[in-house]
Amino acid sequence: MKINEKELREKLDLVIQKLMHLGGPENEDSLKEGGEAIGFFKRDFGIQEWDWPQGVGLYGLLKVMQCDHCQEYREFLDDWFRQNLALGLPSRNINTTTPLLTLVELNELCHNDEYEALCKDWAHWLMHCLPRTQENGFQHVTSANGDRLGVRLNENELWIDTLFMTVLFLNRMGLKYNRQEWIDEAMHQVLIHIKYLYDTHTGLFYHGWSFNRMDNFGGVFWCRGNSWFTLGILDYIDMFKGTLNAGVKTFILDTYKAQVAALKRLQAPSGLWHTVLDDPTSYEEVSGSAAITCGILKGIRLGILDDSYLDCAQRAIQALLRNIDTDGTVLNVSGGTGMGMNADHYKNILIAPMAYGQSLTILALAEALQHL
Repeated sequence: MKINEKELREKLDLVIQKLMHLGGPENEDSLKEGGEAIGFFKRDFGIQEWDWPQGVGLYGLLKVMQCDHCQEYREFLDDWFRQNLALGLPSRNINTTTPLLTLVELNELCHNDEYEALCKDWAHWLMHCLPRTQENGFQHVTSANGDRLGVRLNENELWIDTLFMTVLFLNRMGLKYNRQEWIDEAMHQVLIHIKYLYDTHTGLFYHGWSFNRMDNFGGVFWCRGNSWFTLGILDYIDMFKGTLNAGVKTFILDTYKAQVAALKRLQAPSGLWHTVLDDPTSYEEVSGSAAITCGILKGIRLGILDDSYLDCAQRAIQALLRNIDTDGTVLNVSGGTGMGMNADHYKNILIAPMAYGQSLTILALAEALQHL
């Protein structure tokens, strides 16, 4: 790749260090005035809370730790989980499952009985207690805003985020403990989400589906939503180490290749992607762009994509590097985004430093290093 390796490594380290010390944005008070309409959820900021933004953040750090065997990162992750368990966990839902994707892998080093018991109990909860949609999809239940013990049911709704936030964990647990029913359930969730969220006309994914409404809400192709599939589905396949049913694997990979072909066509001249992918008047968004970039680079490395995607990936990496501030803050990251009924909903979401912005950039830069 035509990337400066020294700059890449220096900025990767800056982004990691910023993630480990990430707090709330300086303008939090002014953002608060916009409320949920602009994606203000106080729990989303910083690295300390147990929810999806932090869970994605931990996952990026875990992947770097596994490559670099860095004791500092391992100790940070272990301390994070110990502190949160001592504090007491929030409600169980789709989003609060996310940190467990890191915990199940971390515990292969820690061998902590409490960690193992939590992961097993939570997997059992997903199988038997998580609300379901029609056709037994995982209902996208989230944390209540302002109440860490409450939930927002999002009744009969499938969201693309669920694949990354919950399904990856359940599949990893099934493979680790040889629980075929967990593996089969994760596979069912992957397939039902593709069935209802994939648009055959464009190759892109809608943000959500409502069985109550029988539609895809505003029919919007949201950047970060699409990126959860681009990145997460390769991690899903990779977990099987070649044992995934060949027919299912081909179906999933054909969907992935159709999606990235569409994403390649929609890449902005800057190298990033717009927060509404097919709306060039919407702002360019870095967290989704980073996850897309990582998913494309990993596809090239695994031989799923050919080298015609290298230029697309190189331009994206260069754009990501331009969006890292001198203190390691990843810029132009959109806040938490609920389901929207039109493009304006996504275009009005706040911009602020977020743990997942740091983490997804870490994953993209770390993957880029493997191509140098």
